[in-house]
Amino acid sequence: MTDSLPVLVFSDLDGTLLDHQTYDFSPALPALDALAQLGGGVILASSKTAAEIAPLRDDMGLSRWPAIVENGAGILEPGGEAEGDDTAYRNLRAALSGLPPGFQGFGDLDAAEVAELTGLTPKAAQAAKTRQFSEPGLWKGDPGSLDAFLDAAAKAGLHARQGGRFLTLSFGGTKADQMGALCARFAPRHTIALGDAPNDAEMLQTADFGVIVKNPEAPALPPLPGEAAGRIIRTDAPGPTGWAHAIFDLLRRLDLTEEATPHG
Repeated sequence: MTDSLPVLVFSDLDGTLLDHQTYDFSPALPALDALAQLGGGVILASSKTAAEIAPLRDDMGLSRWPAIVENGAGILEPGGEAEGDDTAYRNLRAALSGLPPGFQGFGDLDAAEVAELTGLTPKAAQAAKTRQFSEPGLWKGDPGSLDAFLDAAAKAGLHARQGGRFLTLSFGGTKADQMGALCARFAPRHTIALGDAPNDAEMLQTADFGVIVKNPEAPALPPLPGEAAGRIIRTDAPGPTGWAHAIFDLLRRLDLTEEATPHG
């Protein structure tokens, strides 16, 4: 990689680059091809594990780029092992064992139970259990005890983030944190971030341009700073179709549509 990267795209997966229902990304292929032709990069940024993201990254032709995994708790490098070092995860599980009871994480469940909880296939559930950096789960204790649990977790050095379904614990790191580090590494001229959920908001606001991808299956994100000025836009079409429309629109706005020299 050189320092002349024209644009670096950071993209959420579920409900954004992947269709919410079918997980299909084919409507985005023309935009992915256009980015490759002009020498741009695409970095996947998801709550998924490295084991889940690695085959998707290969299928999308993005294996030469790192990916942000487990909601920013870690990075899957190009050519990196999908089932790599899990030391941080084992340390996290050890820290959880010292906290007040009530939290049930993926590590407390077998693959069949994770499949039942998430709707994933057994194979996909096993990939979701192949964790390196963070632990999603549900609070099963007394609702009134959750604050005490979160206080104890914070004192143990753990960070808690509530998603649409799961409470996820880690030793820290967000999509936006990793985005900053990767921008420092690749020095792109422009950055674009796309997402559909509250845990994407910080990443969207960190990029030069943020795109809120329509997801009819989830509550709409509230207005974000920069939206009124056009730095953050919303798609009319959902999922990968909206993703592609937004990418082509922003490439035109950035005068990048004529750049076709592959980035070496």
